[in-house]
Amino acid sequence: MEENRLCQWTAIRSILAIVQWWGFNVTVIIMNKWIFQKLDFKFPLSVSSIHFICSAIGAYLVIKVLKLKPLITVEPEDRWKRIFPMSFVFCINIVLGNVSLRYIPVSFMQTIKSFTPATTVILQWLVWRKYFDWRIWASLVPIVGGILLTSITELSFNMFGFCAALFGCLATSTKTILAESLLHGYKFDSINTVYYMAPFATMILAVPALLLEGAGVLEWFRTTPDLLSSLVIIFGSGVMAFCLNFSIFYVIHSTTAVTFNVAGNLKVAVAVTCSWLIFRNPISPMNAFGCAVTLVGCTFYGYVRQMISNQPPGTPRTPRTPRNRAEMIPLVNDKLDDKV
Repeated sequence: MEENRLCQWTAIRSILAIVQWWGFNVTVIIMNKWIFQKLDFKFPLSVSSIHFICSAIGAYLVIKVLKLKPLITVEPEDRWKRIFPMSFVFCINIVLGNVSLRYIPVSFMQTIKSFTPATTVILQWLVWRKYFDWRIWASLVPIVGGILLTSITELSFNMFGFCAALFGCLATSTKTILAESLLHGYKFDSINTVYYMAPFATMILAVPALLLEGAGVLEWFRTTPDLLSSLVIIFGSGVMAFCLNFSIFYVIHSTTAVTFNVAGNLKVAVAVTCSWLIFRNPISPMNAFGCAVTLVGCTFYGYVRQMISNQPPGTPRTPRTPRNRAEMIPLVNDKLDDKV
């Protein structure tokens, strides 16, 4: 009886964790798009800076004040040698995501973001000459095909936004690959990652944001009719961005790797649907089909990775049996690659 209740509570906790993760993720995406499109605050560097500041404050409160999560101690020398390079890539990743949101619909941006598994595998193959099982490469075919179909049939296509989203995938892959080498020896969770990286990211982005967008932001302040409510939405998106990181920490500890993978792909579908209901951006049937193919491909890719990782260590010619040191880096850390 007690065992049944425990299983039921575990299942309920997993569902609640996934739902609140979806909620924060979709809220952040919709709020950012609303800021760029409805509030006419077309300053992605400034929005990203606000997100970093709110995340830094939130992580400090959670770790230092509320003590909800223990602090992972990092040597001062490692903060500059390891954390700072990661923060730089992290910063580029977030900025490119916000830039793409300014120019392309949420549905298109989220579909392109699903290209990240392919860019991660290709980068590791090109740079580290890492061997991958043929099933990994086969699982990437529907992802690439779906992205191509979605791009060709996108009715609101913008080349600049498309390139920003695509380079954002590369930045995400680079961040994930670098994390395996630069953060080796540190078992970071999402909260500690934000605690160390957000201040560096703010420092990196503050000067470019002031130089490139400062005048425009001041002009927006003078011309915006309902300034207070607009600022509440802008800073609220920063608070939601931190809450998203906290929700990732919760969902990681409440689900299995397979559940996390499937829920992550369904999250994209939820975000696409919600954005369409709010912004009503035109989506053709072929465009929707391309998005669906991409999500199915991502789910299949996750399934293949999980299947290969469960093979015995002695099984020949799999990513678990590297032929040299350059092949020691894992494919990708699924559970930490979705931070905002």
